[in-house]
Amino acid sequence: MFQECLENVRNQTPLVHNITNYVTVNDVANVLLACGGSPIMSDDCEDVEDITTICGGLNINIGTLNQRTIPAMFLAGKKANKEGHPVLLDPVGAGASRLRTQTAQNLLKEIKCTAVRGNISEIKTLAFGSGSTKGVDADIADAVTEETLPQAVAFAKELAKKLDCIIAITGAIDLVADGEVCYVLRNGRPEMGQITGTGCQLSGLMTAYLVANPENELAAAAAAVALMGLAGEIAWSRMQEGDGNATYRNRIIDAICHIDGKLLEEKARWERR
Repeated sequence: MFQECLENVRNQTPLVHNITNYVTVNDVANVLLACGGSPIMSDDCEDVEDITTICGGLNINIGTLNQRTIPAMFLAGKKANKEGHPVLLDPVGAGASRLRTQTAQNLLKEIKCTAVRGNISEIKTLAFGSGSTKGVDADIADAVTEETLPQAVAFAKELAKKLDCIIAITGAIDLVADGEVCYVLRNGRPEMGQITGTGCQLSGLMTAYLVANPENELAAAAAAVALMGLAGEIAWSRMQEGDGNATYRNRIIDAICHIDGKLLEEKARWERR
């Protein structure tokens, strides 16, 4: 299943429009190239509708919001809806400020999203209107653990049903859910949290997987999460004395470039609930 999702991306080279943050924009582009997709970055109101039209999907990331790019997000999102393209929302830092929280909530109200991907604190903010996000990181009190997993799975399914989209909650244990089924995924390394932008990279990656697998979007989103986690494991196994988080970031991108469908199918650790 995951193998087919990966191979569809490699074979189709989906073109993804990214309105993402300036902290991680280059890494998002490189991850899309590594996974077999193709990136376009555009965030000007005069440009985004045309760019959205020629792309297969749209990745909206609110990590560095400003008054110039917010209107562009709405224009691009509505254009993507009109074209029938998948839209992913990454509500970076929702709960940390009023602007981020309100913008994310308004995007959900005005744009039909195919998927929303964030950490548990960000997703809880979207569900309840407020949260305990620490900057752009999840509050440790919100962490999904083996003990809280049943409640977290139920929460993800309920929110997915309410918003009529896929909910992807990433952390030590990853959850990818629609209203009926939740994939629980356990690939990854804790050290991935020491790199700025692994979540942003995953959002771009997931958008490519959604574009290339329109008949099986939930499995495609789960496959993207498994791929990122597996890449983190492989990259960490290749670290050498003197390597740090910058090297680790590059090794993750390299791993994504070289993982094939067979390896992903074999090494992905997941269950359905």
